[in-house]
Amino acid sequence: MALSVSDLSAIYSLLANSMSQDESIRKPAESALAQSESRPGFCSCLMEVITAKDLASQVDIRLMASVYFKNSINRYWRKRRDSSGISNEEKQHLKQKLLSHLREENYQIAQMLAVLISKIARFDYPREWPELVSFLAQQLPSADVLTSHRIFMILFRTLKELSTKRLTADQRNFAEISSHLYKYCWHIWQSDLQTISHGFSIITQSYNSNGKEQHHDDLYLTCERWLFCLKIICQLVISGFQSDAKCIQEIRPVKEVSPVLLNAAQSFLPYYTSLQNRHPKFWEFIKRACTKLMKVLVAIQQRHPYSFGDICVLQPVLNFCLNKITDPEPDILSFEQFLIKCMVMAKSVFECKEYKPSVTGRVMDENGVTLEQMKKNISNAVAGVLTRLLPNERIVLLCNVLIRRYFVLTTSDLEEWYENPEVFHHEQDMVQWTEKLRPCAEALYIVLFENHSQLLAPIVVSILQEAMNGCPTSTSEITPGLLLKDAAYGAAAYVYYELSNYLSFRDWFNGALSLELSNDHPNMRIIHRKVALILGQWVSEIKDDTKRAVYCALIRLLQDKDLSVRLAACRSLCLHVEDANFSEKDFSDLLPVCWGSCFKLVKEVQEFDSKVQVLNLISVLLGHVNEVIPYAGNLMHFFQMVWEESSGESLLRIQLLIALQNFVIALGYQSPSCYSMLLPILQKGIDINGPDELNLLEDSMLLWEATLSHAPAMVPQLLAYFPCLLEILERNFDHLQVAVDIIEDYIILGGREFLSMHASSVAKLLDLIVGNVNDRGLLSILPIIDILILCFPMEVPPLISSTLQKLVVICLSGDDGDPSKTAVKASSAAIIARILVMNTNYLAQLTSEPSLSSVLQQTGVAIEDNILLSLVGVWLDKVDNVSLPQKKAFGLALSIILTLRLPQVLDKLDQILSVCTSVILGGTDDLTEEESRSHDEDLLPSKELRRRQIKVSDPINRLSLENSVRDNLQTCAALHGESFNSAIAKIHPAAFAQLKQALKMP
Repeated sequence: MALSVSDLSAIYSLLANSMSQDESIRKPAESALAQSESRPGFCSCLMEVITAKDLASQVDIRLMASVYFKNSINRYWRKRRDSSGISNEEKQHLKQKLLSHLREENYQIAQMLAVLISKIARFDYPREWPELVSFLAQQLPSADVLTSHRIFMILFRTLKELSTKRLTADQRNFAEISSHLYKYCWHIWQSDLQTISHGFSIITQSYNSNGKEQHHDDLYLTCERWLFCLKIICQLVISGFQSDAKCIQEIRPVKEVSPVLLNAAQSFLPYYTSLQNRHPKFWEFIKRACTKLMKVLVAIQQRHPYSFGDICVLQPVLNFCLNKITDPEPDILSFEQFLIKCMVMAKSVFECKEYKPSVTGRVMDENGVTLEQMKKNISNAVAGVLTRLLPNERIVLLCNVLIRRYFVLTTSDLEEWYENPEVFHHEQDMVQWTEKLRPCAEALYIVLFENHSQLLAPIVVSILQEAMNGCPTSTSEITPGLLLKDAAYGAAAYVYYELSNYLSFRDWFNGALSLELSNDHPNMRIIHRKVALILGQWVSEIKDDTKRAVYCALIRLLQDKDLSVRLAACRSLCLHVEDANFSEKDFSDLLPVCWGSCFKLVKEVQEFDSKVQVLNLISVLLGHVNEVIPYAGNLMHFFQMVWEESSGESLLRIQLLIALQNFVIALGYQSPSCYSMLLPILQKGIDINGPDELNLLEDSMLLWEATLSHAPAMVPQLLAYFPCLLEILERNFDHLQVAVDIIEDYIILGGREFLSMHASSVAKLLDLIVGNVNDRGLLSILPIIDILILCFPMEVPPLISSTLQKLVVICLSGDDGDPSKTAVKASSAAIIARILVMNTNYLAQLTSEPSLSSVLQQTGVAIEDNILLSLVGVWLDKVDNVSLPQKKAFGLALSIILTLRLPQVLDKLDQILSVCTSVILGGTDDLTEEESRSHDEDLLPSKELRRRQIKVSDPINRLSLENSVRDNLQTCAALHGESFNSAIAKIHPAAFAQLKQALKMP
């Protein structure tokens, strides 16, 4: 039933009650609103609440109404199967109502209205709402400051939404919008810029601003409108044109806009100081405006690098940024976000691949000039600009400034470190490089060094030598020399790959780094942390004669009193243990201290990232060292503690599951010793009804598989978990491959006990997978079906009859020459052949069942002879597409066919004997019991051992195809008499001679 105006009061009451602190009031209201969402008229009622003048002061209720409106747009604007959605009439009414309410005074409500319009535009523009953009543009010339501000807010939100649509038609629509809006928005933006600059000039000259508050409010609204307009211009230039790196065409607005944006930033910067104390609102605007201007310039450069590379754009922008980095005004030094944006711009230019020699192929355009040559011409021009902008002196200066100014720890840094070393560590080492000044300077330095390594390597070594000479290892005071050494150590750590040609790590370590660690003064944590960083970064340069000393140094750092130092050592140890040249021999006696330090560290840290870092080191150690069993008890206690304390922290538990997997693998056949801790965790991880299954399931299944494959024997708890696998796959096949491995583990490890307990689950699983997965999925499950039948040839085929019928359909369907379909068909045929060999009566029964004929008919498979003879054709056709053991299965199956009392067998006799002959003469990879026993002596109880034993006992391997063909030929001759002799006589003499050779007939 539709809602109408008469329901407004009820909807209003429900919205008010939905915000009540009293759950008994809130819950019924939320339920009633949820039930009303799909009713016609619901959004219209919400719209009336949002726009009602008498509710202007009820901001919270209006906001709640707008939230429900937004949710309804997402769910019901487009028609759905389970709902008729919002009618076209109501949609039209809502759109008109939204556009008639542009002058919303409350900022939060205005924001939500802009979001609502943008969400509808994503669905309806331009087809169902073609007038939207033109209507908004038409309102701007006559609008007051507030209305125009709201219109630009709507345009910004709408363009942002439309710019994310990636279809070609949608991008064409956006380009058309750009062509209409760009000039007008650019004009408004420039006009507002003049107004703002004039207003700021007056404000800074006036000391009595109390009488001009109204003017200030209007100016601030203009400032906000200017910012929205800037964002719109950015979207129009970025998304309204194809990247010039692809189209190799000049984007004219780039040249027009970029210099003006730079000038705007330059004109605003002087106000950063003058407005700071007296006008904090405008000071905040200055900070936002300057950083946004630089951010837009970076976005334009990255989208349109060739147009930005023009000398009139790139030269002033890069020159400005480099000057601000190397020689900023004293006040700008405190404006970190602006300096970060300048560094981001410089880094973006330095690493831009379009400004380097092109490596593209020779693609011709219409005029016969290669795109490659066009790119090279532009790249060469830009390279010339960069060369003039960056003489060697300026590159060296920039390198020096980055290290000596921006790498050096400040007083506030040291205070942060002292207050919370753990937080300091993560802020410096794990934070996004664009968020903090020092990480950003480090990122810029690395790119600069990569581009000019030969020039800068001696400079960095020189700074390092200067810093070490100016601050002996015995120093304990925090002096400028100590802080410079810390900065120089960092600089040397980040570019180890080039610096190793100029600096011997062995000499550096023995002459300085190792000596630093002998100074235990608390202030030396600054250097100790950087030494830990160096030892990790330089891992590839550490030779065998130094490894032992480095390992000892890292273990010592892992026991440092400062948490930041210990966490840095933890990360560096990970790099060493994971290194391809890790020396377990040199590390093994350090393991007890290492484990103990890790256990102690994880108890002391509070931050989530710290716990993940320590757990990662433990996981890496388990994966790379052999001496695990002596520490198994402590590790079990540790894992149990981490699991219990990490409730709700999915990422930490994922890391724990990975560590447990490595732990189980490291314990090998002794893994049952940890089951008391392991199995309860595993059970929670594979429970699809658990609170965190979405995050933990994948790693829990990998742990499940590792547990099974390293178990010496099946235990009741593991046996009881198998139905969970069916529940997991009934939901989706996201984890099919590991599920297949788990099924194989249960078959091999659980044997008859497993089958008797979970026969129905096995049948459901296979029936669920076969027919519902793609060819790749089928190729993973078919070997499992084969091994299941191999282990239980009499019990399993009747149990999985539905699955086997599907395999017969696959065998008798066409494969259209598709390699994957051919592989699936051949493997399915090998399974059917195995059943014929090991359970002949059942296959005869299966192929004669009316239900199979019905399934074949439904799938459009035509059968000329009976089904069994049709399968013979598949075995004959696909013998060259299977492995040697499968070839033998084909041969044995075909030899059994010779015993059928069917005249059609003689029609295929020549082909059957030809295939059998080729299989016999081609040999097999059969493994004798003696060979197997000699191999097995070296194997501990394992999945591989059991798999080998199953292979040895396989009747396909043990049966003699030669004897089978010889005996069954005699049976065939007895059954068919003279007809058999006639068929034999038709065989080519050469083929008959090969047959006699294969059967060792005289």
